[in-house]
Amino acid sequence: MRALLGFGEKIDGYDIPVLNEREARAGAGILFALALIAFMNAFLVGNFAPIRVVAVVFFIDFFIRVLISPKYAPSLILGRLAVRNQTPEFTGAPQKHFAWALGLGLATIMVVLVAGFDVRGPVNMLICVTCLTLLFFETAFGICIGCLLYRVLLRRETVLCPGGVCEVSVKHPVQRTSTAQLAALTLAGILLIGAGSVIGSRSYAAPFAAQGADRCKVPAFAIAFGHEQMWKQRNNCL
Repeated sequence: MRALLGFGEKIDGYDIPVLNEREARAGAGILFALALIAFMNAFLVGNFAPIRVVAVVFFIDFFIRVLISPKYAPSLILGRLAVRNQTPEFTGAPQKHFAWALGLGLATIMVVLVAGFDVRGPVNMLICVTCLTLLFFETAFGICIGCLLYRVLLRRETVLCPGGVCEVSVKHPVQRTSTAQLAALTLAGILLIGAGSVIGSRSYAAPFAAQGADRCKVPAFAIAFGHEQMWKQRNNCL
């Protein structure tokens, strides 16, 4: 599966086509924001309309990236504008092509499900969570999970990975995590779980007092996700 107008840039000093990793991460961040808004609308209020729109946006964007050229993908154009004053960080194009082909596959499934058959429920929500996870890891940590799968599944060597992770290197002291830091992280997690348990166990009936008998009517999205009892418990309706 080759891009019609070429995939990656030919830069002097590099033996393979490359892409600007800063631009790719910015584009991932833009798509992540759109996907998160759509997901929260579906999960919290049962409104699947934004997911249908975002699924089409994702399909068009990844179709252009993979089958035409990344130069003309809307999210990457916006990303390029956002990081235009930053020094480029070049990454190998072959592994990105594979990773974005996976994204095109997920987007195609979503378009068929939500736009073609109007499917609403756990299946498309699971795909949405998968997309959010992939985009979050790339934009927040610079970790391209699809690029890692390129090495594992296709057993091909990769070069010019973000942060130089393809090459074996010795970690500097500033990169190492000490036992004290891990202990602090563990303590923070324990405190967070404890605080969540205390807050979550409290009853907040007052805000519902003026809503009448209909306040305990379980919304359709909670029933679709099998969260009927959980919704009743959280809304003091048991």
